[in-house]
Amino acid sequence: MTSRNHQLFEQSQHYIPGGVNSPVRAFKSVGGEPVFFQRGEGAYFWDADGKQYIDYVGSWGPLILGHAHPDVVKAVQAAVQNGLTFGAPTEAELEIAQLICRLLPSIEQVRLVSSGTEAGMSVIRLARGFTGRSKIIKFEGCYHGHDDSLLVKAGSGALTFGNPSSAGVPAETAGHTIVLDFNDIAGVEEAFNKWGKEIAAVIVEPVAGNMNLIAPKADFLGKLRTLCTQNGSVLIFDEVMTGFRVGLTCAQGLYQIKPDLTAMGKVIGGGMPMAAFGGRREIMQCLAPLGPVYQAGTLSGNPVAVAAGLATLKLIQVPGFYDQLANRTRQLVDGIAAAAKKHGIDFCAQSIGGMFGLYFSKTIPTSFAEVMQCDKAAFNRFFHAMLEEGVYFAPSAFEAGFVSSMHGDTELNKTFSAAEKIFKNW
Repeated sequence: MTSRNHQLFEQSQHYIPGGVNSPVRAFKSVGGEPVFFQRGEGAYFWDADGKQYIDYVGSWGPLILGHAHPDVVKAVQAAVQNGLTFGAPTEAELEIAQLICRLLPSIEQVRLVSSGTEAGMSVIRLARGFTGRSKIIKFEGCYHGHDDSLLVKAGSGALTFGNPSSAGVPAETAGHTIVLDFNDIAGVEEAFNKWGKEIAAVIVEPVAGNMNLIAPKADFLGKLRTLCTQNGSVLIFDEVMTGFRVGLTCAQGLYQIKPDLTAMGKVIGGGMPMAAFGGRREIMQCLAPLGPVYQAGTLSGNPVAVAAGLATLKLIQVPGFYDQLANRTRQLVDGIAAAAKKHGIDFCAQSIGGMFGLYFSKTIPTSFAEVMQCDKAAFNRFFHAMLEEGVYFAPSAFEAGFVSSMHGDTELNKTFSAAEKIFKNW
């Protein structure tokens, strides 16, 4: 009997490019066909065939409270009753802006948008408008949304401008972007020595999550701060993924670095389409209607999304929330790593807050090049075997994973049992 998942995918390919609305969902990296989901509750969700899975993707990070948290659902229902959208200011927008500014000292003013891509493209435009410069530095393997300036891969040399990594991106647009190696501060110093007064901004995921989970080396973020300050460039932290994921004060609080601008998303929307960017007042006031940098959005600050975000941000402030989340995530990676080690498999893992990375490698990678040396075929085999056991990880060896506050001993033990079964028969 043909599964409902297969039927839906076959039909979707006729009407949606690749059958999916975001490329990684297509399972191209791991092979096979994507799973279509119908509902979620807590740490679990169910596919179109009714099969239950433990979810370690969490809609790629937003669901820090798990699926359909009752308080978030209640807040959304209340907001919907008052109207779906106004395209005008609301008191709730002010409330969430005040909360973000209180939790993150680097943010003196903030503007709400509807997606991480919007936040990413807006901070780049704002940094360029504030400095009057064109060049930006980004890092290989870091993803900041599908804006033209940011869809750039490394050039042919250590210090060349990037090349477009997508059709449709003009070479001259990519030519303003310098792509360097994450965690290689010497490369950044060399770039500033060569182009320092032309560099508008450095944009970085303080903890990389789009080439699997890659932690910053001890001095990396601090030296980025120093170099930007010395050269009058804007330091941008892309905390779309790490924001309120690795701690209540985000990665910038965890590593005690104060960026000039921050892009946020995922958790701040509580599962609804919402993101934000903010930073120093003098930079933010370059935005229209106060300044010459234009940015706008009809659904920015959508009241339903704001309601979900506010409910989520209030719940994660409960004392001990992040300690428990970090402990659960650490238990997860330690348990899977122990099962692999028991059976002599080259595997390692790490976690930061509620994020984790799994690597089929002898050592934890620290750069894009090292990630690419991991055994991708082994990951794909592991992914499908775990999927069969009802454990859902990201369908790519190059994506971080996420734990929610609803993952408990039962879910972890089921995961460990599945991993032990798979590695035993490896």
